Amino acid sequence: MTDPQTGRDGRLVIDGDRATLVFERRLPFPIDVVWAAITDPGQRRRWFGETTIDSREGGVIDMVADGPPLPPERKRMTGRILVWDPPNVFEHQWCQPIVEDGVVRYELRADGQDTILRFTHRGLGVGNATGFRGGTHAYLDRLEAYLSGDVLPDWLTRRRQIVATGGETP
Repeated sequence: MTDPQTGRDGRLVIDGDRATLVFERRLPFPIDVVWAAITDPGQRRRWFGETTIDSREGGVIDMVADGPPLPPERKRMTGRILVWDPPNVFEHQWCQPIVEDGVVRYELRADGQDTILRFTHRGLGVGNATGFRGGTHAYLDRLEAYLSGDVLPDWLTRRRQIVATGGETP
């Protein structure tokens, strides 16, 4: 695994007409705490949006993200859970009307008292992956704030800040 700070702001890995978004973050929390924040619908609702998860391989995930200025039906993401390996790997399909179908994967690794989170979103077109980079960054910032007990940054404001500093194209 690469240095978690190297991919903190996200990077694109391009393969032909498809791309993978990769983020790596060191979170100063135990792995079980991070796992719960990512997979427990009640906790996930606080930093991401309305979520239901059938917590098993083959189960279904359904989410409506808070933040993006789109109608709920455009923000709705559904998919099957492909890997459910608590507290290490959570992988699911990402089927959303505004982008190509893809796969999102959360990999967690304990590192002392901290957790290394490696987040990937693969299968996106290059343009959509570029556009998703700032939004994903903003959601991961919200996850960190949630875990810290801090006020969550407004998603749209945070995404605009990332775009303004060159973190993605608008």
